[in-house]
Amino acid sequence: MPSAPATPLAAPSPDDVRGGVRGTYIAFIGCGFAFASWASRIPQVRDHLHLSPAQLGLVLLSIAAGSLVALPLAGPVVHRLGSRRTVAGMAVLLTAGLTTVAFGYLGGLLPLVIGLFFLGFACGAWDVAMNVQGALVERHLGRSIMSRFHAGYSLGTVAGALIGAVMVALHVPVTVHLLLVAAAIGLVVPWGTRTFVHDGAGVEEHPEEGGRRSALAAWREPRTLLIGVFVLAFAFAEGTGNDWVGVATIDGYGVPAAVGTLDFAVFLSAMTLGRWFGPALLDRYGRVPVVRALAVLGIAGTLLFVFAPMTPLAFAGTVLWGVGVSLGFPVGMSAGADEPRYAAGRVSVIASIGYCAFLAGPPSVGFLADHVTVLRALTAVAVLLGIAALIAAVVAPPNESAPAATAGRPATAGERAESRDTRRGA
Repeated sequence: MPSAPATPLAAPSPDDVRGGVRGTYIAFIGCGFAFASWASRIPQVRDHLHLSPAQLGLVLLSIAAGSLVALPLAGPVVHRLGSRRTVAGMAVLLTAGLTTVAFGYLGGLLPLVIGLFFLGFACGAWDVAMNVQGALVERHLGRSIMSRFHAGYSLGTVAGALIGAVMVALHVPVTVHLLLVAAAIGLVVPWGTRTFVHDGAGVEEHPEEGGRRSALAAWREPRTLLIGVFVLAFAFAEGTGNDWVGVATIDGYGVPAAVGTLDFAVFLSAMTLGRWFGPALLDRYGRVPVVRALAVLGIAGTLLFVFAPMTPLAFAGTVLWGVGVSLGFPVGMSAGADEPRYAAGRVSVIASIGYCAFLAGPPSVGFLADHVTVLRALTAVAVLLGIAALIAAVVAPPNESAPAATAGRPATAGERAESRDTRRGA
């Protein structure tokens, strides 16, 4: 006897969706705040342990290693536990990792690396889960708001960087600073996720395919893999800014540590503005032309930052760099979630590929810096953004899955234009 057709779950109420929006913002902001709080103290940790650029790159590698272990597991975990439980659990793990870092760096490299590994593991699984929730809320709202959730992440990083700059200026110990951040994350984020929309709400269940199909088959999909490469290029540009802008400004332009941390905050602020105002551009012009133009802007900004004859111009380059990389990662996540049934698996695959940039980025920049200085090593960002601009067409909504991508809402003008372009072979 044939099995009965699967029934879609009831759509969430407007109040539930609004609650999901609030919870998703809390998750994104909390993740960004935690990461930037650590990143704002990298120069002090480096000086305490007397690390060379190459050694610092290897230390930062431990964060990426933790994320890369977590990311392939995140799709099946989110499918089984849901995005709410995954984010709440990873917030607790991140609290433990940040606490280990706070005390561990005083004892040497090994405890620092262990703490950073768990920090990276928590951030990796947390990243997939909150992007799955963000894509779900975006579909129910009927508007392109994923980049605004990522703007929330950037807002969290700006707050973390600015507070970090104040902590540096006031000579607050790294340990005290990071312990306060860990306590805030462990309390606020699990509370905030209580309002998440159920992951299956409004999406038809397909038990015969299940999470394993979604997680594993995505690794054989050419479009998913190319989106991963696209995200990798933008992730390299973004991650390099996060890890190295402060150090490059201090070492390359001979400014005090507080000024270098301020330039890091400028980078994050520019990225936040790009993500907040980006949805209007995406809805009007479509994904492809917008991310291509921003990639070119990021190339110009990076080169200006590296070759500026004076510090104020370097700050201007930082602004262009931050705006240029603002939409690449969120657009890649939205593209991966175009078909709701396979969102968790595809987002997991795309994030896994993208996070390779965080694995390769710190050591590659560090090794280059040993030969050409930290500042000149950042020209690698321009190369990766050039690749992203060349393959940007891959994030256009596919013509076959466009109805799924816009399920429950009318297609935006940008999506209609991109769908026409796809059918024409653009």
